[in-house]
Amino acid sequence: MKSSARWRRNSKAYSLLAATLLASVVAAVALDFTSFGTQFDKYAYDFLFRLEQPKPWQPGSIVLAIDEKTLAKYGSIRPALADGLEKIAGVHPRAVAVDVILDAPGASAEVDANLETAFADTPHLILASYLLRDNSWDEPLARFRKHAAAVAQVHGDFDAYDSVTRDLPLANVGGHDRRWALALQAWLMATGRQVVESPDDLTAGDVRIPTTSGEWHVMRIRYAMSGIPRVSIAELDANPALAARFADKVVFAGDTEQAARDSWMTPYSDRLPVPGVEIHANAYETLARGLFLYDAPLSLVLLCCFLLACSTGVIYALTSGWATSAGAGAVVVVSQAIPAVAFANSVVWPWLPGTLTAAFAVSAAAAWRLIVVRRQLLESMGEKDRYQRAMQFVTHEMRTPLTAIQGSSELISRYANMPEAKRTQIAQTINSETKRLARMIETFLSVERLSAGQMELKQERFPLAGLVESCAERARPLAERKRIEIDVEPMPADDLIGDRELMEYAVYNLLTNAVKYSPPETRVRVFGEDERGDSVRLSIKDQGIGMDRKEVARIFEKFYRTKRAEQSGEAGTGIGLSIVEQIVTQHGGSIHVESEPGKGSKFSLVLKRTHD
Repeated sequence: MKSSARWRRNSKAYSLLAATLLASVVAAVALDFTSFGTQFDKYAYDFLFRLEQPKPWQPGSIVLAIDEKTLAKYGSIRPALADGLEKIAGVHPRAVAVDVILDAPGASAEVDANLETAFADTPHLILASYLLRDNSWDEPLARFRKHAAAVAQVHGDFDAYDSVTRDLPLANVGGHDRRWALALQAWLMATGRQVVESPDDLTAGDVRIPTTSGEWHVMRIRYAMSGIPRVSIAELDANPALAARFADKVVFAGDTEQAARDSWMTPYSDRLPVPGVEIHANAYETLARGLFLYDAPLSLVLLCCFLLACSTGVIYALTSGWATSAGAGAVVVVSQAIPAVAFANSVVWPWLPGTLTAAFAVSAAAAWRLIVVRRQLLESMGEKDRYQRAMQFVTHEMRTPLTAIQGSSELISRYANMPEAKRTQIAQTINSETKRLARMIETFLSVERLSAGQMELKQERFPLAGLVESCAERARPLAERKRIEIDVEPMPADDLIGDRELMEYAVYNLLTNAVKYSPPETRVRVFGEDERGDSVRLSIKDQGIGMDRKEVARIFEKFYRTKRAEQSGEAGTGIGLSIVEQIVTQHGGSIHVESEPGKGSKFSLVLKRTHD
């Protein structure tokens, strides 16, 4: 049976492991909320974006591009746009979204008039606006706006650190005017849906659009790996048959030249900027195809991190050797697999919390294992040393009766004419020392069998008062040598049931310890008290060297001796109190210690009494 002290040590070790692992989870999650952690999550997101590509699809949108060749041919955006819209009007596109801010008159009234005519001939036209810093809208001229079915906003959302556009705000508010994003407005125009807004998302018909909470409703863009089809106005002018490609498509018209300010990085762009108009077209494809990406709930991420840490703790607590290394490696692999598997199922799982949790937890558990193993090694070495000293003491104790037996037997064999009285005395000495040695051996063997659960206790009835008085009488000769008084107060008139011989050993051991570790001319007090229920308390209080709290916590360990006990010069094995605890516990009782350095100790046995 493990001692309570050993259980407490193990409990403290596992509590330390649990606290360390919990700290790993907290640290990992806390770092994820920093700008450093957020940026690492974004880089992992980009990697998974390229790794877990969706199945190719035929885009429902097309870009009417104003590229370098177009500008070289037409001179500016407005005449090119007017001509391009006129050329595709006959194929009846589903909607036309113009990603150009037409907030001021052009260089030529004729050009503006031509553009206005093109707008008038374009059904389902959506013009662009932009929210300025003063919370007002930079929007198209009234002459253009009157021909538009809707005015949308084209605010981008590029990352401040790497300028990558991973998402898009679907709404913006200027004053009291709420405007949808160009991509969302084009999708609504093409499908005839209406938006229902809630604090957490947007709903259009039977489609729920996952967005961040707040008035901007930011949506992650699922970019088409193959890109959005693009036809420049210059190409269209050179080959009018290309207009057929715009039939039944949602058209996004805008500037696509590489030198344009409206070009941004995407997870797919590989350091080459993508025109803003194409980003809006990709956002439209995300809506039209329902290729939404959902953020993993924070509660689920925390639970996963907690399970990773717990798994690490279990592995390091219950395994060793290669099994521990394999288990730790498995935890790291799982932490990397979770974001990939989640992304394959359209869930964006932050990469850093699980990765850091696995790294921190494995490192912390490995350090804990090192500390625990080192402590166990030191304890084992200490126990070995104490065991050797105990065996030396036991050998010394057994040598005394053996020497007496050997000497007495030699006297008998050497002196054949020894007087009968002397022979009888020597025989009695041999007999008593033999019995003493046998009792010593039997006591140690009994306690070992008792600890291993291989011995059944005797069930005899004996009086508490008689037990205490018998032990006190045996201890008084030792006390008298140090002029210590053993004061036995009247005991409760109760009988105990169990193994009297073992109980005598327990009480006698406590009495002799009280005498051994008390200074001369002091007092050892023995008294009994009635406990509630069917128990009685027997206490032995001395005025000896005492112990501190740490020593009291370990006093019942085998072969443990306090520093004060070792410095006192009194011989001892450090197993007596361990035996006492075993005996009392096996009798269904308990032992309690109150002690203070320099002021003595009080050992109390709570024992079960018999019922009449």
